Amino acid sequence: MNLNQLVQEAHQNAVEHGFWGPGRQNIPEKLALIHSEVSEALEAHRNADGIEAVAEELADVVIRVGDLAGYMDIDLENAVLKKMAQNKSRPFLHGKRY
Repeated sequence: MNLNQLVQEAHQNAVEHGFWGPGRQNIPEKLALIHSEVSEALEAHRNADGIEAVAEELADVVIRVGDLAGYMDIDLENAVLKKMAQNKSRPFLHGKRY
């Protein structure tokens, strides 16, 4: 399965389970939910819950990103490849301290 297929599957599953529909196209809310999954991954790591717990939360991040990309008809695979190529030419730590 390539990334765009994962995007379509994640979005279709979200549609089928009621996460999209009338009154449910709130993009800022969807972005906040992505952020909440990242925070859950941080908490799993902070609490030393184990790599499986962190992996599960990171999977939720990818699923939510895929769902939103699917709704917005974003070619996420191409966007990721383009950004990775861009990052290869950036300076160490992107010129920042951290």
